[in-house]
Amino acid sequence: MVESASSPGPEYDLVFRARRMIGPNGESSGSVGVRDGRIAAVESLETPMNGARTVELAEDEVLLPGMVDSHVHVNDPGRSEWEGFPTATRAAAEGGITTIVDMPLNCLPPTIDSESLEVKRKVAEGNVHVDVGFWGGAVHGNHDRLRGLHESGVYGFKCFLLHSGVDEFPPLDPTELEQALRTVAALDAMMIVHAEDSAAIEHAPSAHGENYRDFLASRPRGAENMAIAQVLELARRTGARVHILHLSSSDALPMIASARADGVRVTVETCPHYLSFVSEEIPDGATQFKCCPPVREATNRELLWKGLADGTIDCVVSDHSPCTPELKRLDIGDFGVAWGGVSSLQLGLSAVWTQARPRGFTLSDVVSWMSSGPARVAGLRSKGAIAVGADADLCVFAPDEAFVVEAEKLRHRNPVTAYHGRPLAGVVRSTWLRGTRIAGPDAETAPVGTLLRRGEA
Repeated sequence: MVESASSPGPEYDLVFRARRMIGPNGESSGSVGVRDGRIAAVESLETPMNGARTVELAEDEVLLPGMVDSHVHVNDPGRSEWEGFPTATRAAAEGGITTIVDMPLNCLPPTIDSESLEVKRKVAEGNVHVDVGFWGGAVHGNHDRLRGLHESGVYGFKCFLLHSGVDEFPPLDPTELEQALRTVAALDAMMIVHAEDSAAIEHAPSAHGENYRDFLASRPRGAENMAIAQVLELARRTGARVHILHLSSSDALPMIASARADGVRVTVETCPHYLSFVSEEIPDGATQFKCCPPVREATNRELLWKGLADGTIDCVVSDHSPCTPELKRLDIGDFGVAWGGVSSLQLGLSAVWTQARPRGFTLSDVVSWMSSGPARVAGLRSKGAIAVGADADLCVFAPDEAFVVEAEKLRHRNPVTAYHGRPLAGVVRSTWLRGTRIAGPDAETAPVGTLLRRGEA
């Protein structure tokens, strides 16, 4: 990538010239003109474009829209020693992500009313390197606060159907879930659901010890399937828009496809770790792989890839759920007591590309899953595409370059990740937020991200 100044009287603030570029209609060559932080023109490579600065991509580089990660636990305020807005958003930028949507739990206070949302916004203001939106929480006892949260600009509401892992974010029982979905439908909002059935997990073997198979048995795919079936039926009954978070069980794909064909308004995500890892290869005591729902068998992984190929799964997002090394209990390797969550925000694009390419998928496919897909699901209208009028959020990606993950070199706050020591294909060489370089050589080091509200971006 080479950057140069232009002659006087430029038409654009910035021009990108790329022999390979992923636009809404797939891969092509082209030039992109940026003015006032937005994409003002997309033309052929042969079309003359005069910019105050011109960025000429190298032969081995591809221009992508910035990635959108709609499932990130920043944990700030209250548990910023787990992560925090400065570190999370810096890691996102280094990974080619230009927009995240923050989850409403693991922070203190949780984002369950307009007042707690304002607390979070004040902590984040001036401390974010990428654009940040927020989900609100639907929990036991806060039904009368959902409308206020919606009017304050959250992108939707998250709920659990079992214990969330933190007491301050209690789950909804079936009656409360139906009530909340009726409110969500009336607001034309969306409910995003951690779908595991509490009764099924209570009757499963308890998680304990170092053996990953024992942990896997404690979170059976049947618990996920039952909860998803319940959510689909209530969505059908109420007309609410629902989104299934971090799909792990491939068994649920046929009923999701069937419900969608019947008119149920449902979207689905999965995560890089479910597409990358398999339970048969997770060593005993390797609690950095613990997440809920869990990483399952190799045959299950391939069916998730099939769900992406046929469109049943809409998007791939990180579910970045970090914690301190002490909470991962790497010292004793006990899956029963370790915190559940995979830390991967900076690595998602490379991790997915590493697995996608040998299966015959293209960079256009990856962009649809990790940029335009999450933007569409969350309602981020100016994100996720190299198109006129969109924010000039861009990623310069070298798909043929490889690297080995070193946890201590990541921008995450704590050097713990299931990807440590894993070779990955594809390197993010620079990231641009509304025309400002936020990662790569000569990147802006001051936080330049914006806090987003639903309907504004």
